[in-house]
Amino acid sequence: MRIGIDARMYSTSFTGIGRYVFELVRQLTAIDKTNEYVLFMNRPEYDDYKPRSKRISKVLVNARHYSFAEQTRYLYKLYGEKLDLMHFTHFNAPIFYRGKSIVTIHDLTLSFFPGKKMNSWKHRKAYQLVLKRSVKHAGKIIAVSEHTKKDLIEITGADPSKIKVIYEGVDEQFKPRPDKSAIKNLIRKYGITREYILYTGVWRSHKNVVNLIKAFALLKTADEFSPQLVITGEEDPHYPEVRRSVRELGLEHDVIFPGLVPEDELVALYQAAYLYAFPSLYEGFGLPPLEAMRCGTPVVASSNSCIPEICGEENALFFDPLDPEDIANAIRKVLLNEELRQELRARGLRHSRKFSWLKMAEETLMLYAETHKMSS
Repeated sequence: MRIGIDARMYSTSFTGIGRYVFELVRQLTAIDKTNEYVLFMNRPEYDDYKPRSKRISKVLVNARHYSFAEQTRYLYKLYGEKLDLMHFTHFNAPIFYRGKSIVTIHDLTLSFFPGKKMNSWKHRKAYQLVLKRSVKHAGKIIAVSEHTKKDLIEITGADPSKIKVIYEGVDEQFKPRPDKSAIKNLIRKYGITREYILYTGVWRSHKNVVNLIKAFALLKTADEFSPQLVITGEEDPHYPEVRRSVRELGLEHDVIFPGLVPEDELVALYQAAYLYAFPSLYEGFGLPPLEAMRCGTPVVASSNSCIPEICGEENALFFDPLDPEDIANAIRKVLLNEELRQELRARGLRHSRKFSWLKMAEETLMLYAETHKMSS
């Protein structure tokens, strides 16, 4: 087959879908010695990516999501490559493309939490149109969790028989590090002076970072211990309430903002954290708790959406993400109970090993073959 992959979100900075596309390309091009792959990319990733064999080619698209170029120039480029199958790695696709295709649906976040950037009725209509068209015309649909599959059926009316659940994976570089002295310099670099609770990710409203900060403030008033809270991620000017909450609660010396940290430092922050907190209101898969588990870090997490499915009911301690007091109680329980902490650490480590990017790629490759055999 000649297979196209939408690699416009391909990234080595590893945020969200960028990681999925990176791993899909990396794993597929390593294990598949038969098919040809055409990667449709934007700059600067197009310039940086070096194909590993003659069976892999790249095409410069430079078409942003929701842009006019996505519906015109990208469409022209797709037809020009004469593909047997196209894999849209996100629902954004030219609505008039009629070639055989697969689409990956990572989440339906914008259906439930449009956020401050998706505040125009035109943007919302464009989102709904593109999502429904992509799902309707795809030969097969990949959902990254059972919960995402359920939401997809409810929101778009997708045919359940077209949907295959393929879980994402955790990279091998996420692993426990017994000798914590090796990361002392990193801790010092970011001004972390005590045991800390870690959150990683973006600051959008559905990530519920403000309620985590409120819960942390409740912990501080208890005077039982004095941890710090480390919140990574690039600061988003659309969500000033994160820093504002810290100021209003008088937590400036207790909450650390390292920004968007490099991958190796992120791993180290996971490894050294006393526990990892994931307060999200909605996820399609929820990779960060698994990364924390793979590093041997106990996890407390939201009981919403797919998070219990992905974390496993017995491998993390869950809380009501809308109740700061419940979040605080869950964190307190893990911080004060060494036996529980060790139990969560062991269970989480075992559980996280079930998720593999290689397995994801193998299952995706099988779906390619199945879709190719379907009549047009």
